[in-house]
Amino acid sequence: MSGLVLKLGPKERVLVNGAVIENGDRRSRLSILTPNANILRLRDALHPEEATTPVRRMCYAVQLVLSGDSDASDARLSMLRRIEELSQVFTDADSRTLLSRASDALVSEQYYQCLKSLRALLPREDRLMAHGAG
Repeated sequence: MSGLVLKLGPKERVLVNGAVIENGDRRSRLSILTPNANILRLRDALHPEEATTPVRRMCYAVQLVLSGDSDASDARLSMLRRIEELSQVFTDADSRTLLSRASDALVSEQYYQCLKSLRALLPREDRLMAHGAG
């Protein structure tokens, strides 16, 4: 993740390569210079009980790779299959673009970018689920 800039609020926590780092009492800005560092803002993290829909489960799986709790090489094929399954449901052009970005990021081991693309699908999934329930 070369060139990533994190802007952290007071006491905000971030996971960097498996280590939880907490910001001090003031806002700060950190530049991540190490390529391929695994970064996850804990305020953006899904808890296991929140992984209740297909996109949320996929986000959680990628999050586990970012946190170091899942081996990327073991999970990659399964995650690519899940993205393919999601593409059967999300057929509009914007969603397809997001899924394509997620897939490309996954193949190139850019897990944060994969998660970012998948998270953009969450509002669409919420609308689909609400429409299906109504």
